[in-house]
Amino acid sequence: MTRTGVVLICVDQWRGDCLSAEGHPVVRTPYLDELAARGTRFSRVYSATPTCVPARAALHTGLSQTRHGRVGYEDGVDWTPYTTTLAGSFRDAGFQTKCVGKMHVYPERARLGFDDVELHDGYLHFSRRRDRDPRGYDDYLAWLGEQAGVSAAEDYADHGLNCNSNVARPWDKAERLHPTNWATSRAIDFLYRRDPTVPFFHFLSYHRPHPPYDPPAWAFEQYLAAPPQEPPLGDWADVYDPWRRDGVHDTPVGRMTPDVRHRARAGYFGHMAHIDQQINRFLQTLHEFRLLEDSVVAFVSDHGEMLGDHGMWRKGFPYEGSARVPFLLAGPGVPRGAVCDEVVELRDVMPTLLDAAGLEAPEGIDGRSALPAARGGHAPLREWLHGEHVILGQSLQWLTDGHEKYVWLSGSGTEQLFDLDADPQELHDLSGDPAATDRLVRWRTRLVAELADRPEGFVSAGELTAGQPVDPVLPALRACL
Repeated sequence: MTRTGVVLICVDQWRGDCLSAEGHPVVRTPYLDELAARGTRFSRVYSATPTCVPARAALHTGLSQTRHGRVGYEDGVDWTPYTTTLAGSFRDAGFQTKCVGKMHVYPERARLGFDDVELHDGYLHFSRRRDRDPRGYDDYLAWLGEQAGVSAAEDYADHGLNCNSNVARPWDKAERLHPTNWATSRAIDFLYRRDPTVPFFHFLSYHRPHPPYDPPAWAFEQYLAAPPQEPPLGDWADVYDPWRRDGVHDTPVGRMTPDVRHRARAGYFGHMAHIDQQINRFLQTLHEFRLLEDSVVAFVSDHGEMLGDHGMWRKGFPYEGSARVPFLLAGPGVPRGAVCDEVVELRDVMPTLLDAAGLEAPEGIDGRSALPAARGGHAPLREWLHGEHVILGQSLQWLTDGHEKYVWLSGSGTEQLFDLDADPQELHDLSGDPAATDRLVRWRTRLVAELADRPEGFVSAGELTAGQPVDPVLPALRACL
């Protein structure tokens, strides 16, 4: 068992392709690239339910969506039914456990096995009320109002941006007051205050690059100066025309003018540059404590961001921009400079970190350690991954083995098939190609097997059945509440 620490750095809404180590044409992440060079970069990692709440349920419980019960986004659904958690597993092994930043659980102060939580979930509509003391749900907001040079009523929303909007502008306050800096500073403070006689598990959870797109001016401007890029537009994008609202700043489906797209990208990428430097600040401090080389450090995101790809924004979709996420792992026993192309899901993070720390994963979880895959010479983690999300009044169901992807829209029954090796941007839907019929049928049969016992009635008489009512929370979880 590690005698020092395990650090999980989690970011919110960071696409899997947005690392310069991934070959991104614009984004530069030198410090995360350095972390990847010290360990293993997993190149085919997915969030099976790609929005904040259900994705974090998988991350913290090690369960699939059919087990943790969240197949869409809904706030205010109790987390107390989850008795086995990532932090709790480390705590039970004698680790001091600490969270700084975003949890996005309910009740907001539920600790999920952490000894202590310093909370900033970003702007949560469910929690924000002017008649409610922010100390009950947001430690950063309470801290901000106490800082020199600001008023007691200071707010991170003073600049007028929304939390799911593609409108972008620089941060309006001193950089030291940014939520990204606050999270890093509080994480560093824990390194001073931790119990040095026991190992630690530290969850450093940044709210950004999730909107609002408000990085510091230097970060925003460096990407504003980058050449504009046209987003990929698949030959199937008209499938989503019924939900299309062009020019609406927070629409999930809609085309934006080039200037709006460019500023949104500058804000999004600027957050990444800012976070990259703040992660370096934290890791440098970990090194100065003589803890870095003996600690396990991981970097992951809860889901991605469509960012205008195929005329879509935000998350919840089965496509690569939304569903694929980064995952880096470094530390003792982790191969250095390696790239692993096994299909990994957020439920696998818990057993992977426990394995890297020399601990057994708890019984009953669905995730599996990805560390053997990183080392090579192993059986595959899974033959395929099943993902889904309730959005746009239906469930978007999908399967992938990392080479192909099958998508089924439960509202209309529309099917899609993509060859991810030949077409990583998912530009061409092969479902209507006669040459791909056998592949399409094979994937459809697999989805039928995945959904055969689901309460929504997605399968009838052995066939996929469209038009069934959907709920973001499965009945088994609602029954526990």
